[in-house]
Amino acid sequence: MPSSVPSPLDRRVREAGPSAVNEVVPDVRAGGWRARLARNPEWFTVALIVATCAIVGSINPRFFQFATLFDLLHSGTTVSLFALGTLVVLASGGIDVSFTAIAALTMYTITKFVFAWWPDAPFVLILVAGAAGGVLLGLVNGLLVHRLKAPSLIVTIGTLYLYRGILLTFVGTTFFMNIPHSMDHFGRVPLFFYRTADGLRAVLPVSVLALVIAALVTWWLLNRTMMGRGVYAMGGSLAIAERLGYNLRAIHLFVFGYTGMLAGIAGILHVSNNRLANPFDLVGSELDVIAAVILGGARITGGTGTVVGTLLGVALVTLINNVLILVGVPSTWQKVIIGAFILLAGTLQTWQRRNA
Repeated sequence: MPSSVPSPLDRRVREAGPSAVNEVVPDVRAGGWRARLARNPEWFTVALIVATCAIVGSINPRFFQFATLFDLLHSGTTVSLFALGTLVVLASGGIDVSFTAIAALTMYTITKFVFAWWPDAPFVLILVAGAAGGVLLGLVNGLLVHRLKAPSLIVTIGTLYLYRGILLTFVGTTFFMNIPHSMDHFGRVPLFFYRTADGLRAVLPVSVLALVIAALVTWWLLNRTMMGRGVYAMGGSLAIAERLGYNLRAIHLFVFGYTGMLAGIAGILHVSNNRLANPFDLVGSELDVIAAVILGGARITGGTGTVVGTLLGVALVTLINNVLILVGVPSTWQKVIIGAFILLAGTLQTWQRRNA
């Protein structure tokens, strides 16, 4: 009579947390900095952030001001929402490059429609519409990936061009600054503000709350639900995930639908914060977002990644893209530095796996 006792592999996969299903992880519970770094790769990102801040602050002391922090939070809100969605996709073993097209199509279409037909629409309803539109477009990605059994990168490159083509062909190509009143008002509401010594008003936008909520929800989904375990399991091995009974179709739909939802929300907040609807906005930022998630400790092969690490990666990329100019570093060097950091992070991950 066959034994019903699970095999050691099954037992390890069932008991392993989200960070351990990508591979049979070596025992790194022993002390030492290498073991701690293997368990918490985001510390590498923290070190890069501290080093960058120290260098910039030593050259330009004005960097250490609340106004700078508020500007960085304002600049990083949209990217952070994109990155949280990208984290979920990467953790599942896929990759999505269509989120900016989803955000652009959703934000521009809804803003244009509301301004023309319902200019007094409440902002909450507009935000829900953006989230719903993003979910629908994301579900298209999920269905195509699951049905075609094609690499998600290929599928989302196709939908990237499809969504952008629909936007520019059928919706519009001109930007407009006359956005609905509720969107304009939301973009002006401060969560916190103060006046600097120069008499300037430093404002922390209320949209940061949306980022906080999205980060908490994403953390809960990935770490406290069966769907989250399924996401990491599928990223580790499709065969093992299916063997454990996970519904791969449901996971694909969840992953891309959730990413689309965050992209739709990010698009609406982007219009509100900038008080401008431009169909060409957000184009080309896909690689910055993916770079931020990788710098936060996620692996492109799937099965790993944390919300905290992702937000740290966004902080690092935002620092490089917005602050280095304060110390005289040409903007053309931003990509060089980000690329060097990614290569360093990838080298470190490979070295850890070989020497653990």
